[in-house]
Parts: sequence; structure tokens; C-alpha cells
Amino acid sequence: MSGYRRPSSSALDCVLSSFQMTNETVNIWTHFLPTWYFLWRLLALAGGPGFWSEPYHWPLLIFLLPACLYPFASCCAHTFSSMSPRARHICYFLDYGALSLYSLGCAFPYAAYSMPASWLHSRLHQLFVPAAALNSFLCTGLSCYSRFPELESPGLSKILRTAAFAYPFLFDNLPLFYRLGLCWGGGQTCGQEALSASHCYHLFCALLTGFLFASHLPERLAPGRFDYIGHSHQLFHICAVLGTHFQLEAVLADMGSRRAWLATQELPLGLTGTVATLSLVVAGNLLIIGAFTASLFRAPKMCPLLQGGPLEAGSKAKLQ
Repeated sequence: MSGYRRPSSSALDCVLSSFQMTNETVNIWTHFLPTWYFLWRLLALAGGPGFWSEPYHWPLLIFLLPACLYPFASCCAHTFSSMSPRARHICYFLDYGALSLYSLGCAFPYAAYSMPASWLHSRLHQLFVPAAALNSFLCTGLSCYSRFPELESPGLSKILRTAAFAYPFLFDNLPLFYRLGLCWGGGQTCGQEALSASHCYHLFCALLTGFLFASHLPERLAPGRFDYIGHSHQLFHICAVLGTHFQLEAVLADMGSRRAWLATQELPLGLTGTVATLSLVVAGNLLIIGAFTASLFRAPKMCPLLQGGPLEAGSKAKLQ
């Protein structure tokens, strides 16, 4: 309801606004600071003895790279989204692309360290990462497209964007859901299938993140009261970062507890194939983002997509 920045701000104004109190300030900082935390974790783990010489560690590296990228892309999107309607859409296209790369990054350690014993060497195991790569294209394409009907059909836009991120999450976590089902109730010894507490915290944070994104609580109960601090998108950011932290701890727990057992399974861990897959997915996602960006530049200036919403129109009128 309030706290919006000046429409058509310059890049410098956008950066300076992160040090002023607007309804985006907490959004910016709740992903800017975690970027440095995950980068510190990446450098600390990569600097450990034998990290680069052991193929066993490479899936962890592939997970950590997009874990650093997605909060930084989100921070930039929230910072520069008030430059123009076109810039806002492009910023969030890149934000969605980073999130889709994160969904692929999650698949690598899950395929390497977290697969149920009965799934090892199965067709699902062999296709798990390629399927996650295809899911990332679907995620980017669907989430970018969801911005186009945003003004005319906000409900449809929300459904498309929620589905774009919910589906890769559900797919990536299939191994965890299966292991959780095997151990549910504690009726038998789970052995290698046991989940750590960090796995449970990660899943809980992920579900809470989705709930906050879809529900718009608490601001829908008291419009205007949470404009600056406490609205759902800020809480969504915090839960997402906490979920990634617990996910990292869960991956490290599986790496340690299952290493001796996995060493007997002769799992292929090829750096060349891993880097090639990631590179192809990055290129494919950039092409998808480029296609949607080109459509923005081809759209007429009076297109509703480039006019901003009613709140921005009201803000312009007030400033004039």
C-alpha cells in the first residue's frame, strides 16, 4: 500500500534506495547478506584438503555455485526493478533463471549422495540429472511467461509461477520423500536411508516458503501494516535462505554418513559430463530469457505489460 520507490529511477537511485526505508529494502538485504554467507561456505569447503582432487566433492561444488547465485540475482532484481517496467521484467527474468539453475544444482548432490539404495543404477537414477536439466528449462520458461498475464489475470499468473517452482522442488526431493516414507514411524532400522534432522528442517522451510509465497500472509489480514517490515515476501526470502542453509547441512551429512557405503557402489562421477550439463543448461536458460526479453522490446509502448500496475500509476500521479 505504501513505501514504493520513484518510478523510472536511475541505477544509482536504485542502489541508494537500498539504504533508505522502502518496501523493498528488507527484500534486498535478506538476500544480499546470505549471498556472502554462501560464498564464504563455498570458499571454506573448497579450500579444504583434497577438495579439488577428489571427484566425490564435485557435486557439492555444483550445488554451491547456484546457491550463491540465486540470492544475488534476487537482490539485484529487487534493487533495480524500479528503473522502468521493461527493466523490472528483465530483472525478474534473470532472477527466475537463477532459481531454475539452483533447482538443477540441487539434483547433482541428491543423485550423488542421497539416492535410496534401491534406486542406485536404476533408470530413474540415470535420468535424474538430465530430467532436472529439462525441468530447469520448464521452470524458466513458465515463470518468465507468467509475467505477461500478470495485470489482466493475476490469479493465472500466480498459479503459473507457483507451479513453475513447485514442480522442480517436488522432483528434486523425490529421493528424500522416498527415504522419509521408508523410515516413517521408526518401525525398522533405516540404515543408509535415515534422514538427518537437517533434511527435515530443509523440507519444513521449503514448505513454509511456498505457503508464504502463495498466501500473502500476514499483509492480506492487515493491509498497509506490514508494508515496510514483516510482509510475506520478506518472510519468504528468510525461509528460502534458511532452507538452503539446512539443505547444505543435509547434503554434508549424507556425504559423510554414506561415503563408505557409496564407495562400494561404483557410482560414476565425471567432472566433464557434470560441467557440460551445467554449461548447456546455463546457455539454454539464457536463450529462453533472451527470447522473452526480445518480446518485451518488440511490444508497443502502450502495451499494458509496459505500463506498470495501478500502484505504480498512482505513485506517478502522486509524484507529479
